[in-house]
Amino acid sequence: MGLGPLEIGLIILAILLLFGYKKLPDASRSLGRSLRIFKGEMKGMKDDDVRAKDAATTTPLRGEIVTPPAASGDLDAQLQEEARIAELRAAELRARADQARSSDGSR
Repeated sequence: MGLGPLEIGLIILAILLLFGYKKLPDASRSLGRSLRIFKGEMKGMKDDDVRAKDAATTTPLRGEIVTPPAASGDLDAQLQEEARIAELRAAELRARADQARSSDGSR
């Protein structure tokens, strides 16, 4: 059940009545910008996820031995391990940031 020409016409008429013909170009322009920004942010989030996953599996923390995920496919254990690694990495980054702040403040 798709939209027929009558339904599309009624939707266009309702939009014209709500916004007026003078404000429609500005509204559509801002909607296009918003969609472009949203699409870019979603792409950035996906890229960040891929980079984080690659970094978590290839770059060990100080003194940490990275073990490959279990071949048995135990998703829960794998997710817990990834969460543990992420927490350790976040703690290390917080420590570095605190150290940088304290060294900047002592100058």
